[in-house]
Amino acid sequence: MANIKKGGESLLARPKKFHFKKMKTYLLRGVAVIACLCLGWLFVQQHKQSQTSQAQTLTTDSTDSFIASIGENAKQISREHNIYASVMIAQAILESNHGTSALSQAPYHNLFGIKGSYEGHSVSLSTLEDDGTGQTYQIEDSFRVYPSYLESMTDYANLLSSQSYSGTWKSQTTSYQDATQALTGHYATDTSYASKLNKIIETYQLTSYDY
Repeated sequence: MANIKKGGESLLARPKKFHFKKMKTYLLRGVAVIACLCLGWLFVQQHKQSQTSQAQTLTTDSTDSFIASIGENAKQISREHNIYASVMIAQAILESNHGTSALSQAPYHNLFGIKGSYEGHSVSLSTLEDDGTGQTYQIEDSFRVYPSYLESMTDYANLLSSQSYSGTWKSQTTSYQDATQALTGHYATDTSYASKLNKIIETYQLTSYDY
């Protein structure tokens, strides 16, 4: 094919003009898209953080309210039964999810997940058990039903007053950590039971109820 010439120069040989304006436009559009994507990602992350913060605040507030509702009774009952009020309250928080579990609410009022029956009253519910290695499995079991939190707390204290739980008594221990360790694998099958209780006691400064 012959080269078509214009003004003595081959059109095929002529280099194409580099369109800087178009390239600049494309670059600006690309930067704008990236900026929008970044802003969108930041908005999503901030929204997630805000929701997490709000959830943590709500949990903390509800736990504080729950502690206030049972704290004085726990203090009195624990003194009468030679056990730690801090451990009692921590167990109530852990076992009842700070008073929000179905078992802990009316008409059951079982704060500590105690199985069996109370004065002939019980309810059958699903529960998770630990096989001793940290693995959990679900079973159906009977749990005690109480008229109110007061009976639940007193029954719990009576249970810990038995000889089999002597490792939780104030007179047999040097600190609440000894008591929580004695509960692990005995009161609950959860192998991390002591560490969970200790963290709750430390977080909410529950040792103030031991004096």
